[in-house]
Amino acid sequence: MRFLMCPPDHYDVDYVINPWMEGNIHKSSQDRAAEQWQQLFHVLKEHAIVDLVTPQKGVPDMVFTANAGLVLGKTVVLSRFYHKERQGEEPFFKEWFLEKDFTVYELPKDLPFEGAGDALFDREGRWLWAGYGFRSELDSHPYLAEWLDTEVLSLRLMDERFYHLDTCFCPLQDGYLLYYPPAFDGYSNRLIEMRVPGAKRIAIGELDAVNFACNAVNVGSIVIVNKVSDELRQRLTQVGFQIVETPLTEFLKAGGAAKCLTLRVTEPVVSEVRAIAAVESRTIRLEGHLLDSGLINQALDVVVEAGGSFQVLNFNLGEQRQSTSAADVKVSAPSHEIMELIMVQLIDLGAVPPPQEICDVHLEVCVQTGVAPEDFYGTTIYPTEVRVQDQWVKVQAQRMDAAIVVAQTPQGLMAECKLLRDLQVDDRVVVGVEGIRTVRKVESREQRNTQEFSFMGSGVSSERRVELVVEQIAWELRQIRDQGGKVVVTAGPVVIHTGGGEHLAKLIREGYVQALLGGNAIAVHDIEQAIMGTSLGMDMKRGVSVQGGHRHHLKVINTIRRCGGIAQAVEQGVLTSGVLYECVRHNVPFSLAGSIRDDGPLPDTEMDLLEAQADYAHLIQGADLILMLSSMLHSIGVGNMTPAGVKMVCVDINPAVVTKLSDRGSIESVGVVTDVGLFLSLLTQQLGKLTNPYQSHL
Repeated sequence: MRFLMCPPDHYDVDYVINPWMEGNIHKSSQDRAAEQWQQLFHVLKEHAIVDLVTPQKGVPDMVFTANAGLVLGKTVVLSRFYHKERQGEEPFFKEWFLEKDFTVYELPKDLPFEGAGDALFDREGRWLWAGYGFRSELDSHPYLAEWLDTEVLSLRLMDERFYHLDTCFCPLQDGYLLYYPPAFDGYSNRLIEMRVPGAKRIAIGELDAVNFACNAVNVGSIVIVNKVSDELRQRLTQVGFQIVETPLTEFLKAGGAAKCLTLRVTEPVVSEVRAIAAVESRTIRLEGHLLDSGLINQALDVVVEAGGSFQVLNFNLGEQRQSTSAADVKVSAPSHEIMELIMVQLIDLGAVPPPQEICDVHLEVCVQTGVAPEDFYGTTIYPTEVRVQDQWVKVQAQRMDAAIVVAQTPQGLMAECKLLRDLQVDDRVVVGVEGIRTVRKVESREQRNTQEFSFMGSGVSSERRVELVVEQIAWELRQIRDQGGKVVVTAGPVVIHTGGGEHLAKLIREGYVQALLGGNAIAVHDIEQAIMGTSLGMDMKRGVSVQGGHRHHLKVINTIRRCGGIAQAVEQGVLTSGVLYECVRHNVPFSLAGSIRDDGPLPDTEMDLLEAQADYAHLIQGADLILMLSSMLHSIGVGNMTPAGVKMVCVDINPAVVTKLSDRGSIESVGVVTDVGLFLSLLTQQLGKLTNPYQSHL
């Protein structure tokens, strides 16, 4: 067994390229570093042959020979260093390998890969563990698989302290593995657990991890390491390993220890192993105002955050403000599962394959009512098109969280969103992500800035901006009403409790509302206020509780049930004011969705959840604006049913509710964090000013 080392003649911490170097510039003792290196050198020589490469001035990190390249048999894949500070090492290591008659492979110039620091063979020779995320790129892994004819398992590093795989991961003899699980993402940890039996996995804690216990050199049953805790020493000893500690604190200042200082150059070739790389790559195209909209950044963030990597192949920047840009991006992922996850999110951003790679959607037939095929595509709020028989077909009834069913009709091909429960046997459902695109509105910076009223960026407004936002919303409501448009209001009982009922009733009376959605509670408390003058037993005018008031809501429920329903109560003169009264008087349809907590309920409350969902979906069809007033569950439900292009205003005193609705991704949504009663009062006042522009001067 042979190792390559480099004497620390020129070692120092000259720059910062990892967290360990911060605060340690020129603080390493060269004498102590030389002494510690010699100790490691002599320990290793007792168990193996050690070759030396000549140290060179100007490359102080050359002492960390693990990063010279990756060796298997007489083949080496030379490193392509990520940081320019270390790129000067490459020709010296290349020269050494060529002198020793290695076959040298070199990766493309701009594809980082940092050798055995980020690639570690299973000690049984079955596969290669390859890290990525900080120094090495995922796209280097297929090259390793091909050139070394081995299976590559990709592991994503998540903690910047453990920037190389060998800082937190050490394969040991007999299939054992020493590693620090928090350094990896969930997918990587699952992959490790699939390949290494539980009895062979030795997971360490943070104290051992920061002492670089995983940055160890394993020679047979010997484990040479900087430092280990007593508990870890005992665990390793119990399974047959002998621990040799040799302090390497001076090298920790640069982010390295025993493994970093050595490169195994006699990795045996296992003949039955063959090249396999699970890495999957696809090319996507993005078009639009990619820079000023931030779309290109969003797309690249999606790739990285999901565990993939990217390479921008072409970027054609628009020459004028009104011009659009286009980018072709190669996306890579460590598995098909993660690639599908990335592609779904990129499709949501409007990504499509390049023209030469566009293909039809994959369709599978439903074999069970109400059950979609495995891997069905889940829809979003954005207008979607699917490729069928070499043509793009617009998906009808667009909404979130549905499947897409494609059918041949007398009028031609048709695609529509269907809820899972509505799927029928023999429905042809879109699966996977091929042949799907979403149609995103392309707006230039100039267009966005010149709009009189705009629901921009899913904004969430705080109290200090309420009056400004109310002015904008009032303007929009007036425009929609005057143009014969449709406004839908989703409201919770808080509207009544906060004194907003009279203002919402006024909006309905004056034609600003074309449909009302809510639950049993808003209707009950609205009617309680209209008939009894209370809401939840509180006198709405005096703000005090009324004796016996806690029974008022039950009394009004009983009254309405006696009448046969809300409309009948209005006809009989029992209900003479309030929100629901105005709905009945002005033929504004309403839908009340019931729940398990409802008292009564009112005869108009739909207690069949599926029927209530269908009724909601019917009433929001054709809506231009949806006003969501302090009703988290109903608002979220409505948001999921509503396609992009419908403007939304969510008003709630709880910022979490507002943020959740705004985070659905629609650029036409605005969140207002405020008391809903105050909001409605300001809104009706502002609408009054628009009706009578001289009112503000009276």
